[in-house]
Amino acid sequence: MDFRVFLEPQQGATYQDQLAVAKAAEALGFSALFRSDHYLAMNAEGLPGPTDAWITLAGIARETTSIRLGTLVTSATFRHPGPLAIAVAQVDSMSDGRVEFGLGAGWFEAEHRAYGIPFPSLGERFDRLTEQLEMITGLWDTPVGATFDYPGAHYSVTDSPALPKPVQQPHPPIVIGGGGARRTPALAARFAAEFNLAFPTLDFVGTQYPRVRAACEDAGRDPDDLVYSAAFVVCAGRNDAEVARRAAAVGRDLDELRANSPLVGTPAEITDRLAAFGQAGVQRVYLQLLDTGDLDHLELFAETVVGAR
Repeated sequence: MDFRVFLEPQQGATYQDQLAVAKAAEALGFSALFRSDHYLAMNAEGLPGPTDAWITLAGIARETTSIRLGTLVTSATFRHPGPLAIAVAQVDSMSDGRVEFGLGAGWFEAEHRAYGIPFPSLGERFDRLTEQLEMITGLWDTPVGATFDYPGAHYSVTDSPALPKPVQQPHPPIVIGGGGARRTPALAARFAAEFNLAFPTLDFVGTQYPRVRAACEDAGRDPDDLVYSAAFVVCAGRNDAEVARRAAAVGRDLDELRANSPLVGTPAEITDRLAAFGQAGVQRVYLQLLDTGDLDHLELFAETVVGAR
């Protein structure tokens, strides 16, 4: 099982906070540092304010050397696909090919209102997501010297030089996730290198992963081409008192955390609970680290859970 670190900086984290976590995660052997792409805090003051996902990752790319970097997930409502393709390709170059690109339809209406971003209906958001995936991969996959045209209903491209190209070929791995029964699995089968579930129950892992695998088969793709991942809140401690202290530090009820995440408890508890998720198909785990200042938390997990496997 592969382990990655996942931040929610809109809740209150500076660039320096995120960089410190990235450097610690790299030193401890985690395979990647991912962050959310949100502009508004949820049930928190969110001071000093949000940071832009791709600007932040560009900075971190220049201050790290080996850890992979990405988003869970960029919202298709936030950016036009042409400039987004350029930005991701540029960060891929700045990182020497360490970028992974999570893209989703967007869901948090309040942040759209707060920052003047249109928030269309769910059906239109999925239509826009589909066009963005088609257009961005089309731009990246177009050979150098050729041009790219895309006559979409929401986004159109005419005679584009389709530059720059990302370092990774044919393009950075694409991460798609979500719980939809039909459109999400179909998009994952078409475009994704990884399928992710955010905070799923064990039962839902057993429901959604088979949908994605079936969609791959319908599309003529080997379901094992994809990596199957899940993100969970992490709240680990050497003993119950340390677990309780970490839960209190992020304002969460410990019983609620235990009920909703297998990454809560002592190392032995976490290892035991993760085994069931591994048997259900989870190959990669994202640790949602809510207290970005608690780097000892990462060290404990790396030494006692990752290192023990």
